[in-house]
Amino acid sequence: MSNAQVLPLLDPADGQVAPCCPPVTERPMTAEEAETAARMFKALGDPVRLRLFSAVASHEGGEACVCDISDVGVSQPTVSHHLKKLKESGLLTSERRGTWVYYRVQPSVLAAMGRLLLGSSSAL
Repeated sequence: MSNAQVLPLLDPADGQVAPCCPPVTERPMTAEEAETAARMFKALGDPVRLRLFSAVASHEGGEACVCDISDVGVSQPTVSHHLKKLKESGLLTSERRGTWVYYRVQPSVLAAMGRLLLGSSSAL
């Protein structure tokens, strides 16, 4: 049984951004908000995971087959482990198509991450 906690960035009902945490410039975070944000940053804190996340996010069409992104200098089982951690943190979603698994970063996840670090879009 997994003890992973999913980062609540997406509302599963409509795929929209659910408030995760306030922008860091808005007010001090509560302990709960900081833990939620820390899970996301912890998942991205590993260089292999960050490369995989970037490979998926920048891939043509906004999704990538595991067969297209596994060349990150580690074995395939290690790639699968890191992709699983990114999924458990709520940063990636996946869909099996035949024998391959396709991963995607929801645009709303990127938007929520941007808002956390940059504040409102009016500040951009």
